[in-house]
Amino acid sequence: MARLLIVDDERQLLIVLQALLTEQGFEVAIAESGEQAVSVADRFKPDLVILDVTLPGISGLETFNQLRGQFPLLPCIFMTAYGTIRSAVDAIRAGGDDYLPKPFDNHHLLLAIRRSLELRRLNTEVEELRTVLNKQYGLHDVVGISAAMREIFRIASRVAASDATVLILGESGTGKELVARGIHRQSTRSAGAFVAVNCSAIPATLVEAEFFGHERGAFTDAKETRLGKFEQAQRGTLFLDEVGDLPIEAQAKLLRVLQDRQVTRLGGRRPIDVDVRVLAATNKDLDAAVRKGLFREDLFWRLNVLSVRLPPLRERPEDLPLLIDSLLDRLNQEQGIQVRGVTPEARRLMSLHDWPGNVRELENTLRRAAILSDTPDIRVADLPPRIRGGSNAAGADDDRARLTLGDAARRAVERVERTLIQASLDAHGGNRSEMAASLGINRKTLFNKLRGYGMVGDQDSDSDAD
Repeated sequence: MARLLIVDDERQLLIVLQALLTEQGFEVAIAESGEQAVSVADRFKPDLVILDVTLPGISGLETFNQLRGQFPLLPCIFMTAYGTIRSAVDAIRAGGDDYLPKPFDNHHLLLAIRRSLELRRLNTEVEELRTVLNKQYGLHDVVGISAAMREIFRIASRVAASDATVLILGESGTGKELVARGIHRQSTRSAGAFVAVNCSAIPATLVEAEFFGHERGAFTDAKETRLGKFEQAQRGTLFLDEVGDLPIEAQAKLLRVLQDRQVTRLGGRRPIDVDVRVLAATNKDLDAAVRKGLFREDLFWRLNVLSVRLPPLRERPEDLPLLIDSLLDRLNQEQGIQVRGVTPEARRLMSLHDWPGNVRELENTLRRAAILSDTPDIRVADLPPRIRGGSNAAGADDDRARLTLGDAARRAVERVERTLIQASLDAHGGNRSEMAASLGINRKTLFNKLRGYGMVGDQDSDSDAD
């Protein structure tokens, strides 16, 4: 049973909400001021707080900050008087999960509560999953809760236990090296080195020297003996990234090492035994490459003892919110910045993008937006044109620079109004009478706003039947 704390200075409203939510199966505590709320929360330990922005004594936002100090992950739904849009915006910027403009109906309240509790449940589940992944699978750097990613975690944990060669398939930017490192961490070779080599970056003339090393004097610039990648990975793991880009002649030499488990340095005379596990990855269709004669079939089967396919980001959209939050946490730590999150409208646009560059593209997008943003949250204006649908990022920045404070405030109000109206449209299936009642405006005003925001066609009229 979830515990809800309701904070409002209108006692009658508190009594009504307490009765309603108790009937719905929640355990409810109430407080009439911020000071009382902090005291009640200390012993009640709520799972969620419903908090009025305007309170006697300390404000709703200050109350929220104090409650978050006690309970860092506590979700909060703010209540705001109708028309105080600025308060709603400030509440969300402060870290609130949702807000309800007064007066609100029971349906919207229950919907907001269940949504916030579900988000908290998912966040808790994610943290638990990360702990399990780190402990059992070594895949704590790989983020995902989708069915596809859970299957990847399961398969990776199984293949880690063996010493077989693994071929990791997936588009560029899907995290193939992260999975390879996770497999290495959970293998019996975890104490040994993990050596990664990008096969596409090695010139054909240097493949042998890179893989097998060379003796001093083997060629003009060989002033000292150098170990190749196989020897560097002795008793550890060698990760061959983009193995599909290896020249055909280099493939034959790689095959020989995999078969004989020996290398001979350039300029050397004796073979050297190597004890190395090989993991390989590619974004190419190796089956097609084999048919075209671009990749050796015998090498393909040597590498493809076990295989793992990583799904592209567009096939696991449910992982996007978690990835955004996880990457922002990392960027904040690495870059020393303090970006709190991404606005709902920006998240919506990001969810519509198909991310052809996958997680790498997402990370680059967030890094750019975090640097450019002049607010605690990444907004639509901070996103690149390919995501927000614009054509000129610099032009958009110039346009913002020319805005007056009045223009900026009007745009902010319009964005919030549009979001509220869209939510009401979704909740009431387009029934304008119900929408108008829930928003606290008349039908004519609602219709004008719908038309102004392009949510109705020119052929529609306010006299149309709901």
